[in-house]
Amino acid sequence: MDWPALALSLELAAWTTLILIPTGVLIGRRLARRHSTAKSLVEALIALPLVLPPTVLGFYLLVAFSGTSPLGQVYETLVGRPLVFSFQGLLLASLIFNLPFAVQPIQRAFEALPGDMQEAAWCCGMTRWRTFVTIEFPLVWTGVLSAMVLTFAHTLGEFGVVLMVGGNIPGETQTIAISIYDRVQALQERQAALMSAILLAFSFATISFIYIINNRSRRRRDY
Repeated sequence: MDWPALALSLELAAWTTLILIPTGVLIGRRLARRHSTAKSLVEALIALPLVLPPTVLGFYLLVAFSGTSPLGQVYETLVGRPLVFSFQGLLLASLIFNLPFAVQPIQRAFEALPGDMQEAAWCCGMTRWRTFVTIEFPLVWTGVLSAMVLTFAHTLGEFGVVLMVGGNIPGETQTIAISIYDRVQALQERQAALMSAILLAFSFATISFIYIINNRSRRRRDY
């Protein structure tokens, strides 16, 4: 078992989830309240990582983070090292390709809320912030929870984008998915099977958890 690779994958997944969930709440809530052509374009842009091949997305991110790009040059000037093939570059890429997993479940949860709920709360003298904290968020928490679990699980198992942007540097950018690939290439099938089984079990538990929470929430609404 490659424990350093697993630890790095867990760290990457944790940071990605921690950053994306508040972002997903802000974007998802705003999109749920808008109805325009611009909204459709923004939704398409957010969903793009779902349909792009990981190697294609990884290539464009690699170009965007390289030392010849404005972003890469600014980062290298400030930090003194390249953005590509670093954990920071890996995290930035992870935020981009996991954005739809954080935004879409939360947006759907906000869209399910009654349209006149906010106006009713405001008429009762509640501020926008209090309305969100005491009324809206408790009603969409299952969507937020689903976004958290999906984002964490998808980050943990991502391969193509991670390999393109981060490379395969042990202890810095070598995730558990890349370690499995290396074990297969080295004909170490037992170790690859063990790590694959761990990811399989985690993925199944993740999906089962989401379905259980959603079904329980649906039954409560029916009652």
